[in-house]
Amino acid sequence: MAKITYIDSTGASRTAEGDTGATVMEIAIRNNIPGIEAECGGACACATCHVYVDEAWRAKTGEPSPMEEDMLDFGHDVRPNSRLSCQIKITPELDGLVVTTPERQA
Repeated sequence: MAKITYIDSTGASRTAEGDTGATVMEIAIRNNIPGIEAECGGACACATCHVYVDEAWRAKTGEPSPMEEDMLDFGHDVRPNSRLSCQIKITPELDGLVVTTPERQA
């Protein structure tokens, strides 16, 4: 199990736990975290699960794949630390991960 903290655009934070192997998006959906719509259900076919990875966690979450980068082009207010939460798989090293949702999804 890993704890993930989700911060919304107003600064409110919620922490949820999820199993190793799940994605940051799946944990958000299971725990009714606002700000992550996940319209494609995690197929990397939309940008409605866009998050900003906290700078302290960027190296551990890795860089987006070329396919993910293409989908991020459709995201709102994309930044260097933008990722699609459906593409971040939970590992024991990600226990404590902090992500922020944008003001709105694409």
